[in-house]
Amino acid sequence: MDAVPANILQPFFVTANSFTLDESLENLIELARTSDGRSDLASKNMLTTTLQLCQSLSYPSSSGTLLLALKLIRNLCAGELRNQNSFIERNGVDVVSNIISSKELVNDSNYGVIRMGLQALANVSLAGEEHQIVIWNRIYSLEFVEIAKVRRKETCDPLCMIIYACIEENHKLLDQLCSDHALPLLVEIIRTALAVGFGEDWLKLILTKTCIEESYFTPLFSKPRHENSDGSSSEMHTCTQAQSFLLSILSEMMNTQLEHITLSKVFAFDVFKILKTALGVLNYVSRPTSGLPTSSPDINALGYSLCILRDICAFDGHMDIVDSLLSQGLIQMLLDLLRDLEPPTVIRKTLQNAENQDSTTYSGKLCPYKGFRSDIVAVIGNCAYKRKHVQDEIRDQNGILLMLQQCVTDDENPFLREWGIWGVRNLLEGNLENQKSGCGSADSACKACKHHRLKILIRCDWSQNL
Repeated sequence: MDAVPANILQPFFVTANSFTLDESLENLIELARTSDGRSDLASKNMLTTTLQLCQSLSYPSSSGTLLLALKLIRNLCAGELRNQNSFIERNGVDVVSNIISSKELVNDSNYGVIRMGLQALANVSLAGEEHQIVIWNRIYSLEFVEIAKVRRKETCDPLCMIIYACIEENHKLLDQLCSDHALPLLVEIIRTALAVGFGEDWLKLILTKTCIEESYFTPLFSKPRHENSDGSSSEMHTCTQAQSFLLSILSEMMNTQLEHITLSKVFAFDVFKILKTALGVLNYVSRPTSGLPTSSPDINALGYSLCILRDICAFDGHMDIVDSLLSQGLIQMLLDLLRDLEPPTVIRKTLQNAENQDSTTYSGKLCPYKGFRSDIVAVIGNCAYKRKHVQDEIRDQNGILLMLQQCVTDDENPFLREWGIWGVRNLLEGNLENQKSGCGSADSACKACKHHRLKILIRCDWSQNL
């Protein structure tokens, strides 16, 4: 235990009515849990005294006392503006940052002390832009990259909270975070979250802001591909686990927060490029055993990029972005992809059992994960919703019969029938030519198939249904 000067110890003993430092800290921590307690301690200037105490303690000899002191600082700065201001005025950012970024502490992975220091900084960051800028200037020094490498969600969550508080309303700080200088910090946070998970949503909010709403997805997505976790160069030509993980988070946010997100056109096009690149994996897959995520990051990249496009095309607020994707050949690519796949299970078995049919005639590419075909059909169906030019394009490409063939159950594609019906409905709504073509396609499909159950699924009176 370090020798602490008497002038620092005395205020703790008097205020806490105790005779030992640790007991005094514990009493004050409890007092600072309430708003009135924090206000009372602010009037006694205990924040400044506690910062002085931290500077008097060293690690690891006083690690227990140091943890208590940081916990007191954290509680004092929880919504009490006088303490938050004192923290900035008394150079608290440097005091706490020096402690939690010290090599001894990081090398020991003492996540308890690191977490408490980060939580203290997080509470101060909520006070406003002036406080955030001071904290950001220290984070931007990149000392915090080593903290991000501590593979604990207990440290990852508060670090993400600080970063999001700083960039949420400050575009300049957002630009700095996504610059070549600071991007390694975000990459290491993603790697930590991949390794240990995360308990709060701050990382999701950061990635939504930087990747979906702004134009920084490609720089962040490319970084894990060209660098190993130790920063060394890599010549890998496949998707990494970190890239797959990044896409999974973005896919989740697009699916759950679609109406609250301002979508960047750059993000939509970048995801489309990933999808086109990832399609090469179809040449090497075996029959799927699970849905997303799979054990293959390449397949995950394919699936999550497709799911993101599905959700982009589902929202009316993205009309101009969807039209831009369509102009780049999205529908043609998806229809070709659907044709390349082997038929759905019901149709495949029916055709194989039909008289004089050779099963090898109906071979095709396999779905790389369960739900892949459903996702393709969903994107097509979403694109066709109230878009006559898309309806016409699909008819011109002989896609109506192809979509009708998706209105069946399939062992490897949950909800395929529902997505197929949704897609066909959108193809025919308000489009007389498609309705006529749909009736003819349904009749042709029924005549070609002697399986009564399949006839019922495919045949319907389109003019009465719409």
